[in-house]
Amino acid sequence: MIRITPSIAIDEKAIEESFIRASGPGGQNVNKVATAVQLRFDPAVSGLPQAVQLRLRSLAGRRVTERGDVLFAAQRFRTQERNRQAALDMLIRLIQRAAEPPVPRIATRPTAASKRRRLRTKARRARIKQTRTAPTDEE
Repeated sequence: MIRITPSIAIDEKAIEESFIRASGPGGQNVNKVATAVQLRFDPAVSGLPQAVQLRLRSLAGRRVTERGDVLFAAQRFRTQERNRQAALDMLIRLIQRAAEPPVPRIATRPTAASKRRRLRTKARRARIKQTRTAPTDEE
């Protein structure tokens, strides 16, 4: 179990790693060693609460696959271990963000002064636009 918050831990079985060749500079090693990691996380198997799973999928955006898995790719470092840790850190940070419940919005009403300002501005704009009209035949 990987501890995310004091109350949330994920099952390691929900994480699947595969190593791929990294793109970009790396000298002779880049064509021989698969140092980049692709981490696949299945929230349904992880044991996360349903609300956290929903927020996680919405926060992940394009990283979510059609099956509902969340993909992370890390290729910043030259070693597999550091890339593994970087991908795992990305996952943990995203789950921590999803674990925070959204702050409920409190509906407010505009003040009387703000209503007056808005109406005054609207009237001023209307007068300006009125002066732009072409004169009628009667004038």
